[in-house]
Amino acid sequence: MSHPHPELGAPPPLPSQGLRIVALGGLGEIGRNMTVFEFGGRLLIVDCGVLFPEEEQPGVDLILPDFEYIRDRLDDVEAVVLTHAHEDHIGAVPYLLRERPDIPLVGSRLTLALIEAKLTEHRIRPVLRQVAEGERLNIGPFDCEFLAVNHSIPDALAVAIRTPAGLVLGTGDFKMDQLPLDGRLTDLGGFARLGAEGIDLLMSDSTNAEVPGFVTSERDIGTVIDDVVRTAEKRVILACFASHIHRVQQVLDAAHANGRKVCMVGRSMVRNMGVARDLGYLRVPAGLMVEQKQIDDLPPEKIVLICTGSQGEPMSALSRMANRDHQIRITEGDTVVLASSLIPGNEHAVNRVINGLTRWGARVVHKGNALVHVSGHAPAGELLYVLNLTKPGNFIPIHGEWRHLRAHARLAELTGVPKENIVIAEDGVVVDLVDGQAKIVGAVPAGYVYVDGTSVGEITETSLKDRRILGEEGFVSIVVALDSTTGKVVAGPEIHARGSGIDAEGFDEVIARIESVLQEAAANGVNDVHQLGQMVRRAVGKWVSDSYRRRPMIIPVVVEV
Repeated sequence: MSHPHPELGAPPPLPSQGLRIVALGGLGEIGRNMTVFEFGGRLLIVDCGVLFPEEEQPGVDLILPDFEYIRDRLDDVEAVVLTHAHEDHIGAVPYLLRERPDIPLVGSRLTLALIEAKLTEHRIRPVLRQVAEGERLNIGPFDCEFLAVNHSIPDALAVAIRTPAGLVLGTGDFKMDQLPLDGRLTDLGGFARLGAEGIDLLMSDSTNAEVPGFVTSERDIGTVIDDVVRTAEKRVILACFASHIHRVQQVLDAAHANGRKVCMVGRSMVRNMGVARDLGYLRVPAGLMVEQKQIDDLPPEKIVLICTGSQGEPMSALSRMANRDHQIRITEGDTVVLASSLIPGNEHAVNRVINGLTRWGARVVHKGNALVHVSGHAPAGELLYVLNLTKPGNFIPIHGEWRHLRAHARLAELTGVPKENIVIAEDGVVVDLVDGQAKIVGAVPAGYVYVDGTSVGEITETSLKDRRILGEEGFVSIVVALDSTTGKVVAGPEIHARGSGIDAEGFDEVIARIESVLQEAAANGVNDVHQLGQMVRRAVGKWVSDSYRRRPMIIPVVVEV
């Protein structure tokens, strides 16, 4: 079982009949899925998604893959194949197309419709190529075959990529629901056919590799949601991903059956469900929907609201309701349903939202106390099934944190994949498939690129460290003016503090220290403003640390007059 080494260098030139695979995201993390395939000097990208920030990344809106590896080779990109329309697979497409707008996007009908609606907001008109399961499409030197897979969004696809180097099957995100709401099963027959042909490399979804057994059917959720809607005293507010069309359909059906009206809250929810309705993926009974401005005119027991925010995102509709920062106010007797699985790392944010909602009198129904969600990812029993069906020569677990990747690798080993042919990689690690053998050959940059408002890539790890310090310890600024000739203090030191927990009176003690440091510097002929600022910073920093055991950000401003 091979794995990356921290000292991996740049990869060697790709052999003429070799296939190079580089994941720029999605390995060792949940999200930011993006994989680059190279053959014959041409590139094929599969997915281009985002990662959502955690608490230690304050102020960040989105995290993108690093495009640096392909930035000088954008003209070599044949297309971007999109397996499905979740944000962790399509969210970074607008940022990639800013660099080359005419890269063709290949995907299913719903996937392309949702990405097109998103790109409209970015004022980008994409080049689209619609495909469906059962189709084969030559994309440059890549012969791509598309297979149906069942997931928590309709129209998801797996992709088989054939080149002279061999056959690669990428499952995308999938599960094996045997009674899917839309009747669209994962194409196990197609997987078996490809296995008989000879799969040189399987790249399979690892998100639920630690979960034993088989997935619960989506159909089992419908009766639970119907029961929640039927027994709720007042309003029902259901939060789910803005792309979970199946779940929204179940809520619409339950509301209709129980004589309630439905209002959708949140821009992404309204946009995506509008697209799904127009394409026939969402069936909306006549007269069921109402606008947000109409809900105050209806009795609470006749309303169902569908919104985003099931992951505790700070600016989502549900989080704002919990914080009393939304025009929709939670009241005693409301029922809130969180219809999603927790993304790892979001537990604290979600618990905070649940507590906020409960504080205002809401009954909160979530996966922990009711069957209101099933995962969209195959657990271990289904992953074993796929490994046995496909019998791959080599295996790379994808889409998961380290524990998921390693759990999936163990499953592959149990089914007979040779240990030396199981490659556990991480973002940026270069894997070459040559003569039927997959091996790690190097690494390329694949760090985080932060989106903060309109800035992309300008926020660095140093910036985030500064933000964390400011948020946790506050700051102290010291302004002092010196005579440019003598170096003597002519004004100040003037000290200001915010969030540091230090009273203004406390600074009287340190002013004498600052003056002493500056006098000593003048006596020694030190007159460089930057150097003087660093001396002030050290003096104040030591005093704060000794006196208060705190480490605020210290900002000295030394000016010459």
